[in-house]
Amino acid sequence: MTTLDAVDRRVLAALDADPRATVAQLALDLGLARGTVHARLQRLAAGGALRLNSTRITAEALGLPMRALVTADVEQDEFEGMVADMARIPEVVECVGISGDSDLMIQIAARDADHVYEITQRILRCRGIRRTSTSIVLRELLSYRTAHLLRG
Repeated sequence: MTTLDAVDRRVLAALDADPRATVAQLALDLGLARGTVHARLQRLAAGGALRLNSTRITAEALGLPMRALVTADVEQDEFEGMVADMARIPEVVECVGISGDSDLMIQIAARDADHVYEITQRILRCRGIRRTSTSIVLRELLSYRTAHLLRG
């Protein structure tokens, strides 16, 4: 992961405020050379500091207004195959390994409760998945956010 300096943080904060800003506009707004902004953005992207732009698309806009969080237990010797299988389920928007009682936390996007059930059945058919538990998201109280971390 890339270590951020003050200029990186300014560039990222400006980009977070206006994700569609061009390099030229960011440079003008920040009083930096266009080449500096471009080089910083390339380094930050290569270093993993920037997420893909598509994460800004809401599932609701795609006709998938229901979200659910699925925890799963995995046979460890099937882990790589399970990841490959999970990646083929388009409604899986995030899958992270966790500590605690379960091995995975999977966020899914669905049309309705029946669709959640269908997706969880596909998850159960992934190699190595032993058991799942599903919780429906009732309301998003805080959206995924990182801009406030740039101030630290």
